[in-house]
Amino acid sequence: MMFDTPVRRTAAGAALLALLGCAIGLEALRDRRFGGTVSASHVLYVRSPALMKKAALSFDILLADVYWIRAIQHYGGTKRSKDPVKRYELLYPLLDLTTSLDPRFMVAYRFGAIFLAEPYPGGPGRPDQAIAILEKGVKATPEKWQYPQDIGFVHYWWRHDYQSAAAWFERASRVKGAPWFLKSLAAVTLSEGGDRSRSRLLWQQLRETNDNEWLRAEADRRLIQLDALDQIDQLAAIVRAFQSRTLRRAGSWEALIQGGALRGVPLDPAGTAYVLDSATGRVTLSTRSPLYPLPVEPSPQPPGLPHA
Repeated sequence: MMFDTPVRRTAAGAALLALLGCAIGLEALRDRRFGGTVSASHVLYVRSPALMKKAALSFDILLADVYWIRAIQHYGGTKRSKDPVKRYELLYPLLDLTTSLDPRFMVAYRFGAIFLAEPYPGGPGRPDQAIAILEKGVKATPEKWQYPQDIGFVHYWWRHDYQSAAAWFERASRVKGAPWFLKSLAAVTLSEGGDRSRSRLLWQQLRETNDNEWLRAEADRRLIQLDALDQIDQLAAIVRAFQSRTLRRAGSWEALIQGGALRGVPLDPAGTAYVLDSATGRVTLSTRSPLYPLPVEPSPQPPGLPHA
């Protein structure tokens, strides 16, 4: 007896999902046994969103969840990998597949953009791809003011393009239901772009107007990173003053402590000691800090020693 079309579709869909489940299970086993990142051929069998859309039959939303989980695994696994060369080349294709299967998958657009924009080695350092995935969200659901707002954040925070940031904040403010502060934010960004206090304001407002706990936590982390940048500037000033007073380079934190410039080894807001370069006197965040890497590099710190 021949099955009718709906039954054949259901059977085919179940088979497709079973195969995908087996592939993901085998991949997880391989990751546990061999660790680290894996090549594209072992993870992403289909790169074409259009092809996957056709193959998904009526299981688009379920498959979108599968690919979203795979994107998180790829990002997290690569970030935690001990491989000195971290490759995030599958992140954007996985996010592209996810959002093509479910064009209203808001979490994938917004979290995915943060993953993509994160500076290397904590992420791929691809704000261009972050903007691309968010623009895809704008096209799919133009009634969402969050996407143009997030594009403005990417331009401001990672690309330092304040003209573009202001334009996107202005665009977000015109979407029905957008919060009142976006229009004034556009004007402030345009006039005072690049100021650290403006950046702090952006993240505070994102935190206060977001109902997603992960994004609120991310905003908190960014605010703490700004605190670290302020501390680095203060420590750099202390190092310069010490070197000008003693006419010798500060080779270690211990030298500044013994000289009365500091009470102890300075720690960043996450509790990790800052690094003082003995050759240049430059203060930086430790690569072991949970706050590393900082999205905005501290301004150059002259050693403060008088010329001979």
